[in-house]
Amino acid sequence: MGIYLQNLRIVDPARDVDAPGSLLIRDGRLAEGEPGPEDQVIDCQGLAAAPGLVDMHVHLRDPGQTHKEDLFSACRAAAAGGVTSLLAMPNTSPPMDSPELVRELLARAKDADAAVYTSACVTLGLNGQLCADYEALKQAGAIAISDDGRPVASSQRLLEGLARAKELGLVFAAHCEDLELAKGGLMNSGKVSKRMGIKGIPPAAEDCGVAREIAAAASIGAPIHICHVSTQGSVALIRDAKRRGIKVTAETCPHYLLLTDRMLENMDADYRMNPPLGSQEDQLALLEALSDGTIDVIATDHAPHTPEEKADFITAPNGAIGMETSLAATLTALEGSLPLTKVIELMSWNPAKILGISAGTLAPGASADVVVFDPAKEWVVDPDKLHGKSKNTPFKGMRLKGKVVMTFSRGRQVFGSI
Repeated sequence: MGIYLQNLRIVDPARDVDAPGSLLIRDGRLAEGEPGPEDQVIDCQGLAAAPGLVDMHVHLRDPGQTHKEDLFSACRAAAAGGVTSLLAMPNTSPPMDSPELVRELLARAKDADAAVYTSACVTLGLNGQLCADYEALKQAGAIAISDDGRPVASSQRLLEGLARAKELGLVFAAHCEDLELAKGGLMNSGKVSKRMGIKGIPPAAEDCGVAREIAAAASIGAPIHICHVSTQGSVALIRDAKRRGIKVTAETCPHYLLLTDRMLENMDADYRMNPPLGSQEDQLALLEALSDGTIDVIATDHAPHTPEEKADFITAPNGAIGMETSLAATLTALEGSLPLTKVIELMSWNPAKILGISAGTLAPGASADVVVFDPAKEWVVDPDKLHGKSKNTPFKGMRLKGKVVMTFSRGRQVFGSI
């Protein structure tokens, strides 16, 4: 028995489609034709359907920190947000630096509510000194490498990693930060931090990291993906690199589009992340970068922490959850500035292309990864109603526009009720 979703607005930037239509799901794939007598027909009047979102920056906390999140709870949160494919970052405990760890994670993920891909470490133990065995990690199933959570400490190891990633066809995802400049900072260095008397992180901490990574990649003609861009300086560097033909792609996150460092005035650690929320000028630069193609992807940097860990503003770890709110927060932030097709391109088709995975389209024959949502519905984010283990959302209490109604992963309905 299949499922026939009718009276939809179909949004599929991979095929340049934004038009009324229907979708037929059979045997885990999207099929052509009309429904048969055995198919279930669902009227979706007023709703839109898009290829399931591809979140290429997620911290599963699995293995090692499953009190915060685990593979299955993260994928439940993903499904509730319309995310059907995700890339897990390797700063787990132990770090994802061995083929055995990669194989174990991917084997467990087969039964999860989203397709899970993983990045492996650039350096063993994320210590920046010895390169991991990338060929063995790729054979085990890794599709990317990153030392995310930290920059690659050694510039020599950075170059070696970039060169081998290029040879093997692995995505190199770079966390760009000058740790010396950032040391001891709790928020963006600016008017708000000075008024609060809190040590800030200068935007140069990110900008210098981005400049190093771009220079390294350019020197050997290797592609590089810049993670969680948050500053106007980084935007300018990436824009210039693209003009010069350097193979660079970049992502930003919904919280940088919708929030600024003013949110930290109440000293709530749920608004502390790394890189930190920036100024309004940074926010405007990011919005322009999405419009002109400087930034290719919107990802979440989903980073769960427990309420106890986030209780103290000064000692709390950085990070915020984001998968369940990513579509709504992005639609809210970009309303009136980007068309819906462009939003889906940034959140589904582009990351799928960068990662080289089979996702991001509603073409007949494609895997039935589908998000059905109401682009006009407003809702208030209640942390207690979210589906992951941790509740550290920076959008708590906010009214967002755009609500996921149903999510299908590989043809199976993983969120919503028919």
